[in-house]
Amino acid sequence: MIYTIRKTATAAALDLNWDNPAWRAAETLSVTHFRPEGSDHRPQTSARLLHDGQRLHGLFQVHDRFVRCVRTGYGSEVWKDSCVEFFVEPKLGQGYFNFEFNCGGAFLCNHIVDPTRTAAGFKQFTRLPESLTRPIQVHASLPRIVDPEITEPLTWQLRFHIPLAVFEPFIGPLGPLAGATWRGNFFKCADATSQPHWAAWSPVSELNFHLPRCFGELRFE
Repeated sequence: MIYTIRKTATAAALDLNWDNPAWRAAETLSVTHFRPEGSDHRPQTSARLLHDGQRLHGLFQVHDRFVRCVRTGYGSEVWKDSCVEFFVEPKLGQGYFNFEFNCGGAFLCNHIVDPTRTAAGFKQFTRLPESLTRPIQVHASLPRIVDPEITEPLTWQLRFHIPLAVFEPFIGPLGPLAGATWRGNFFKCADATSQPHWAAWSPVSELNFHLPRCFGELRFE
């Protein structure tokens, strides 16, 4: 799987509107590889990425049902809610970052070097301190809390802006983006809803999103 991240000169215009011409300049990818362990619910999930040389800009759009969201704090178990995720490995072999966002805009992020599962989470990882994540902007089209679950069809969006400076304390200077190739993946899940499901852009070989070997290529234009 290969995705090209285009450069934008209109970052200030990147809102939650999927049809915004500033977003339509990006390539669109689809999160279509559902794990068989999930329910029959197959939400149509799309994503777009752009960069401005200093930040990554992302937008998810989900045509969904059975939507629930009850976690509001940074670092909470957002994957149990209706959730979209962006995993990115800027430098091969130096670990990856898992940005996980529930549909209300709460999120978490770790720098994971060894994703072997342990009682504490992973064999070698660091939870990004909340102070470091404050420059990250996340906006969602749904309220912070969605409870009870909405069973009727609805469409929701989630937008994020991630400064490249967030990565550098863990992996060093990134240098110019033009022509660079990173690795990553995009996911949709909802572990603790009435219709749990797990889907990926670049397919995973087991029910586990933390498989860097399954990441696709993210190529900067």
